[in-house]
Amino acid sequence: MPTFADRLASAVQQKKTPALVGLDPRLAHLPEGLRQGIDEANLGQVAEAFRMFCCGVIDAVAPLVPAVKPQAAFFERLGPPGMQVLWDVVGYARENQLQVVLDAKRNDIGSTAAGYADAYLGESSAWRCDALTVSPYLGDDSLTPFVDVAVERDAGIFVLVKTSNPGGGLFQDLVADEKPVYEHVARHVEHLAEQSVSRSGYGAVGAVVGATYAEQLSVLRAALPHSWLLVPGFGAQGGSAKDVAGGFDERGLGAIINSSRAVIFAHERPEFQEFGSARWQDAVYEAARQMIDQLRSETPAGRLG
Repeated sequence: MPTFADRLASAVQQKKTPALVGLDPRLAHLPEGLRQGIDEANLGQVAEAFRMFCCGVIDAVAPLVPAVKPQAAFFERLGPPGMQVLWDVVGYARENQLQVVLDAKRNDIGSTAAGYADAYLGESSAWRCDALTVSPYLGDDSLTPFVDVAVERDAGIFVLVKTSNPGGGLFQDLVADEKPVYEHVARHVEHLAEQSVSRSGYGAVGAVVGATYAEQLSVLRAALPHSWLLVPGFGAQGGSAKDVAGGFDERGLGAIINSSRAVIFAHERPEFQEFGSARWQDAVYEAARQMIDQLRSETPAGRLG
């Protein structure tokens, strides 16, 4: 089986775009037809609406994009019904030949980290995800189990390096040994990635770097030559195509650009009102297409064809 890094490169090249669609279902923002008659206190009803919505988003974007990123929290808050729906959504994305990056930001020490890795990573795992987001702040021994399992199972991880949220700098920008903490994390991520480099030139260990910090994104691209970058913050959080241009290599590879709300809730955006709530999937498709066009025209992703 090809490595995750190579599968992702192949999928990006096939679809000719690095666009990644985040699946962040929220009941209040679902199209009216999916919300109608739902009792918010009935977690099973809400979970079923989330399943229909996320699978509907996948139907709309699968012809366009290489990957999706379910956000675990929105499913976990619904308890067992939500977790069943997360399983269904991951499976449905895989059926549609999409790479699945689970955004769960897991980590712990020792056997607990190994348990998380075993649960989520690879086709033989319980959740069968292609990749998982991971926090680095418990140190190297907490990352090792994730790296080991990812390499063994041809999966991947994305380590939080420079996140897109405004408060991320509270710790990430602290200076130690004359460099901000996020640069120290990046150096370690690159060390881990270069040990598992495959045909695409990238390894099993990637980095999360926000679109809202364009200058740092360019710096980190240079510092992480063997790491895929997962770039959140495009669209609703304010990141633009120009902001993410520095995240790519000369081939137009090396970065996947995530947009969640701006795509999946496109039916709420004024520019897509023509579709109305009934044609919400058409709005999703058009929002994804416009994102792809922006990335193609304003970043090295245009070299993908």
